[in-house]
Amino acid sequence: MLRITLAITAALAAIAPAMAQSGGISIPEPTDGALFAIGLVGLIVGRQVAKRRK
Repeated sequence: MLRITLAITAALAAIAPAMAQSGGISIPEPTDGALFAIGLVGLIVGRQVAKRRK
């Protein structure tokens, strides 16, 4: 777990200067969040249904 955390931290540290020069992080549109939430709910419901079938 520590290796994963360190790898993610190193990746973010490497990307940070490029993001600062490009004008920062773009804010996603609300529809992007809605699509992500719908997909997440679909995965959760799919797992529930699969568990009940067994």
